[in-house]
Amino acid sequence: MRIINWFKTIIEDINTIKEKDVAARNIFEVIFLYQGFHVLLAHRIAHKLLYWKIPFIPRLISQIARFFTGIEIHPGATIGKRFFIDHGMGVVIGETTIIGDDVLIYQGVTLGGTGKEQGKRHPTLGNFVTVGAGAKVLGNITIGDCSTIGAGSVVIDNVPEHSTVVGIPGRIVKQSTLIQGELQHNRIPDPIACQLNRLTYEVKELQEKINK
Repeated sequence: MRIINWFKTIIEDINTIKEKDVAARNIFEVIFLYQGFHVLLAHRIAHKLLYWKIPFIPRLISQIARFFTGIEIHPGATIGKRFFIDHGMGVVIGETTIIGDDVLIYQGVTLGGTGKEQGKRHPTLGNFVTVGAGAKVLGNITIGDCSTIGAGSVVIDNVPEHSTVVGIPGRIVKQSTLIQGELQHNRIPDPIACQLNRLTYEVKELQEKINK
């Protein structure tokens, strides 16, 4: 039964890529041409071997997958169903990372630690989380369900559910940018620009008062 469930998870991974990537013409392209699927398949095997306490081989599988795909996932990381790495080059996922279901991440993402601390030291991502290209999510923090991390952001604090985070360091902004599981890069708000606009408006008001 567990083997059947494992194969069902793999099939779900394939279908997820086909549904979310318009460039995927059919399942054969996903199986043979998508490095995100290749590294995920290797990880699911390595993770299972690690669970069975088999030494060395899980890390070997991880490093071989890294060599061929440019994506590094530690065998100890826990990854949920329907996980999709879009493009993928440069993605790093640390040992104690926990990823929920229906998570989407883009190239250059790091789910890493902040030092040499022991125990849980990598992020936990809830369900339906999206992490934009080049974002860094660091430390033992939690990203709540249905949240979005903007491209290039650096996040080192917990993020509540249904939040959008942008900037360095990451700032929470109150606007939904996740539409049907896709990151709308052009709709991510810029908190610095918003602040400048507010200051410009206030200066204009003061000038009008002075003129009067």
